[in-house]
Amino acid sequence: EQLKSENMYELFETIEMPLIFVLFEMQQQGISVDKQALVDYSKVLGTKILVLEKEIYEAAGEEFNINSPKQLGVVLFEHLSLPNGKKTKTGYSTAADVLDKLAPDYPIVAKILEYRQLAKLKSTYADGLAVFIHEDDHRIHGKFNQTVTATGRISSTEPNLQNIPNRDPAGREIRSAFVPGEGFESLLSSDYSQVELRIMADLSGDEALIEAFRSGKDFHKYVASLVYGIPVDDITSDQRSHVKAMSYGLAYGLSTYGLAQQLKIKPKEAESLKNQYFATFGKVHEYLESLVSSAREKGYTETIFGRRRYFPGLKSPNRAVRDAAERAALNAPIQGSAADIMKIAMIRAYDALQEANLGSRLILQIHDELVVEIAPGEEKQATALVKDAMEHAVTMAVPLDVSTGIGSDWQLAAH
Repeated sequence: EQLKSENMYELFETIEMPLIFVLFEMQQQGISVDKQALVDYSKVLGTKILVLEKEIYEAAGEEFNINSPKQLGVVLFEHLSLPNGKKTKTGYSTAADVLDKLAPDYPIVAKILEYRQLAKLKSTYADGLAVFIHEDDHRIHGKFNQTVTATGRISSTEPNLQNIPNRDPAGREIRSAFVPGEGFESLLSSDYSQVELRIMADLSGDEALIEAFRSGKDFHKYVASLVYGIPVDDITSDQRSHVKAMSYGLAYGLSTYGLAQQLKIKPKEAESLKNQYFATFGKVHEYLESLVSSAREKGYTETIFGRRRYFPGLKSPNRAVRDAAERAALNAPIQGSAADIMKIAMIRAYDALQEANLGSRLILQIHDELVVEIAPGEEKQATALVKDAMEHAVTMAVPLDVSTGIGSDWQLAAH
């Protein structure tokens, strides 16, 4: 009754309920992992960590516990007199944002950040994932949760496969341990490109942004040429990356200060970039403004499919709480719609593979990506069915774009 009164019954009946069966099958099947590859990579990481440890001690002129923020703070800000040391009750802050600012000028800090990254890769993934591999079938049977995230996205636990790093070569190496199981020949990775920005274009109805997607040109370059008012071919890689960060930043409720930090530019420059962007895409600006004012009025936001998210924080007397609620209210309809679209795509892909009587099967969903285990001889047909299911999950002013790749492991399937 409550769902009906909040206009969410259809969402429950047509998306969440059918999805249960898809997720159940995915959990039952699990994903095949080459344990030996993880063990070998753990040794490689261990060796690199020891080398870094030695280099850090040499640069510091002393030995200390690198994993202790207290000892690290003393070494960096007292013994080595590095700038920007902020003392808290427990000692100096050595959080990532503090060290990131120092890393370009101080090699020891860059080494500490690399040490932390490799140590996390080793403990959480190379060693951590191995614990979850079942002895009988050499597969990880993780859990997929429908009701954990506020945005409606699926989350993954035991282990959390959503966080497997994909941005750097060291992290990507973990993905190469995910392989097709016995009786299967390859893995298909199929993912949405710029799904959130496409949703933002559709929901705002901004003609210039819609045209940027329909143009068939490099999207971020095309948008940059509109923002800076110069031809596409004259856009520098810096201009492209600045506008790209701006586009995504808007969809995630990023503040001007946050944008300045991310791009390592002055807040004034970030402010002027934001103003130029909004001058170019006026309807995006109006849409984002309307989201917050409507959420303030109603107390909630809605996705394309009517999924609500409530924001009591918008009425908080505390400014920090209010600001955080505003950023989340900006992002909720866009992120939530992306989550709904992915869920519809999963149901459609699962049904399509079943109806075609294929042995290939859906085994993993990560962010905007689906991973399918491909049975012998089914590569072309399965790829076409999954791509079609994802591209036609919803009809919008901007077409959904899906890229696919096939490989003998998850990393090689990347595209």
